[in-house]
Amino acid sequence: MRLAAFLAAVLAVSPSQAQAPGKSLAAADATVHPQAWPRVASRLPHDAALEARVQSLLSTLSVEDKVGQLIQADIAAIKPDDLKTYRLGSVLAGGNSGPNGNEFAKPAEWRALVDQFHRAALQPSPGHASIPLLFGIDAVHGNNNVVGATLFPQNSALGATRDPALIREIGAATAQEVRAVDIDWTFAPTLAVPQDDRWGRTYEGYSQDPQLVAQYASAMVEGLQGEPGGKDFLRAGHVVAAAKHFLGDGGTFEGRDQGDARVSEAVLRDVHGAGYVSAVGAGVQTVMASFSSWNGQKMHGNRALLTDVLKGRMGFDGFVVGDWNAHGQLEGCTNDSCAKAINAGVDMLMAPDGWRALYANTLAQVKSGEIPRARLDDAVSRILRVKLRAGLFEQGTKLPAMAAVSAIGAGDHRALARRAVRESLVLLKNRGGVLPIDPRRHVLVAGDGADNLSKQSGGWTITWQGTGVAAENFPNAQSIWSGIEQQVKAAGGTATLSVDGSFTQKPDVAIVVFGEEPYAEFQGDLKTFAYKPGNEHDLQLLRSLHARGVPVVAVFLAGRPLWVNREINASDAFVMAWLPGSEGGGVADVLLRKADGSVDHDFHGKLSYAWPRTAVQVAQEAGRAAQYPFGYGLTYADRDTAKALPEVSGVVAGQDPAGLFLERGKPTSLTQLELSDAAGGAQSTVGSVPAASPGGNVKIVGVDYKAQEDARRVKWSGAGGSLALVANAPLDLNRETNGDIQLVMTLRVDEVPAAGEVSLGVDCAKGCRARLPFRAALGGLPKGKWVRVGVPLKCFRDAGASMDALHAPFVIESRAPLTLSLSQVQLDARADTVLPCPAR
Repeated sequence: MRLAAFLAAVLAVSPSQAQAPGKSLAAADATVHPQAWPRVASRLPHDAALEARVQSLLSTLSVEDKVGQLIQADIAAIKPDDLKTYRLGSVLAGGNSGPNGNEFAKPAEWRALVDQFHRAALQPSPGHASIPLLFGIDAVHGNNNVVGATLFPQNSALGATRDPALIREIGAATAQEVRAVDIDWTFAPTLAVPQDDRWGRTYEGYSQDPQLVAQYASAMVEGLQGEPGGKDFLRAGHVVAAAKHFLGDGGTFEGRDQGDARVSEAVLRDVHGAGYVSAVGAGVQTVMASFSSWNGQKMHGNRALLTDVLKGRMGFDGFVVGDWNAHGQLEGCTNDSCAKAINAGVDMLMAPDGWRALYANTLAQVKSGEIPRARLDDAVSRILRVKLRAGLFEQGTKLPAMAAVSAIGAGDHRALARRAVRESLVLLKNRGGVLPIDPRRHVLVAGDGADNLSKQSGGWTITWQGTGVAAENFPNAQSIWSGIEQQVKAAGGTATLSVDGSFTQKPDVAIVVFGEEPYAEFQGDLKTFAYKPGNEHDLQLLRSLHARGVPVVAVFLAGRPLWVNREINASDAFVMAWLPGSEGGGVADVLLRKADGSVDHDFHGKLSYAWPRTAVQVAQEAGRAAQYPFGYGLTYADRDTAKALPEVSGVVAGQDPAGLFLERGKPTSLTQLELSDAAGGAQSTVGSVPAASPGGNVKIVGVDYKAQEDARRVKWSGAGGSLALVANAPLDLNRETNGDIQLVMTLRVDEVPAAGEVSLGVDCAKGCRARLPFRAALGGLPKGKWVRVGVPLKCFRDAGASMDALHAPFVIESRAPLTLSLSQVQLDARADTVLPCPAR
């Protein structure tokens, strides 16, 4: 079947017409029928000369060099000189990796480091071939790891534009900025079709609609790589693309990251596979396998889908790359050893930190026959094919710049991003025609998102989670406030920034900018669709302005629809601005009239995801019963006659966020606090705090952190004992461990012993326990000062803990006098101080 005909036939099936994604099957069937999947005719012509060259190169490689091509390391764990011994196929810069450990490095520093790696791979070394290196990075909304780069709106915003031509232009601009630092491979586009917005990566997906995702997939691939078969394909100004994450990452049960897509094969193919059909047709060169599972089977080990469907039936001739240590999640595998993933069809394993051990074990598995030589040669041939197509063998060690550094944040790219912002804005409410705003009036701009470049850009911005990024690290960006101020002043009006909404002169209108804090996977997963449960600051700001007779325009910054009915009711107009990126001026372009009163830019965007009616409604499954259905969006020509929205959330009280174990000095609904003496005996209570262990060696009293008794001081004396946060049910923290999440404690050191045993650890439901020395680390913290201290979860795994079933995710033991104060214990990606793992 031709590609166009296939898309017309199967993509007309909406998620609601197929079996509802995320629902359990009567029997979880993971049987794959390759003949039921589409054949794809790639627009890349067969090149006999290229294939002959692949085989010629392959014949010159030793088995050691072949195995090296299958390994990808992170720049935080490898130096260019290592490539003299290990001829790896690729290195990457992960979300929190930067040149020489600096996430905020300038473009010239990025280029210098990248060139060092490229040159090292090509330097002659005895016994090794010189094979060029692929350098990969997550350039997912522009070259977003690099300070000064143009930051395009996140993908959920782009889905609202309904503009494939715009997507192609964004891909081309992104490729130019990636090439400006000599990087040649981006892990984009994300072709997930999110079916539950609780998923923390929803904003990485273009839409819940497979047909829209399919249209965007080919457009973005062509923008990044160039026209298939054209003279500029993968040449100057273009990069290798990676379609991800194959397959079903957007369809997991309850939107759980790295979870299980419990759907039929038809839904997997027609909904979640739609983008890959068009991406392969557009000549995408790499596909990244998903962390997730399909009906219980991990994708990194699914030979039927990776090999029989993707490479066989669909004819994909590039290579499959793994995700961050995802191979280690396969049964029988570890991060350091996984023949199963290679035999299933993963051609290159992403092994950021354990690449040396993985290389050694993979080499041994090839020599023993556990990995067949034919499979090894197939994987290496695919990698060589992509490198030849990308022209890496022709560039040599001189590495002429593929694009000038001036391409970073170039004016035409920023203008393109601003256009994308304008086209993506969705108007949900406009009662009384408060919009568009006359810029000649007095405009108050409020809310903590108004002058917050980090918040308007979201995750995967300079840092992995998008947090900890100061304004000075956005040298080419404009905040939403700045864009409004500029246009209002130019028209002769006055604009005032007041984050808390206070004023001395009553404004004619208030624009309140608020929304989600930046996040990426793990941290972004939600239990419900409620916006900031327990925190009504933004709602009260809207209500207070409205109560003073000020017309209120709400601008909501979020990567996904959330339940904000109360906030919508408290506003006269409500705009979904998504995560617009670096060009906040695009918001002002649409909200404000021109100085002469005319409208320059109307609302264009239509919802790429349905909007929930309650905080527990999966809107994608609700169809027309959603608060605002897929495709909804007003324009200035529309008359808004909608009534007040219901304000009953539907959330059951007592649901705490996953990963929050101690809050305001008390155990959450997930845990109970247990105090034990060294000699035995324990005392625990649920939801409150015991005063002391049975023998009195561990005592607790309330202390103040930010409010009255919102923390607990814990004092160990005598023979000592332990404090543990015991989970009410075993916790599976494998995915968080694999994703470099930390156990973060908000604590104050009051007294640390000069000698004696103090440890921090976890207890397993299977009976194991892991303890890390903690006394010296506590002694190095400032005494009497509150700090957020993090310990990577992988430290406990390396110390012997089974992270898939934890009985107690937090244990402090002391056999010496110790006094600490604790306010919060949680899982997080960042901390003020990160303690390194002790040497094994």
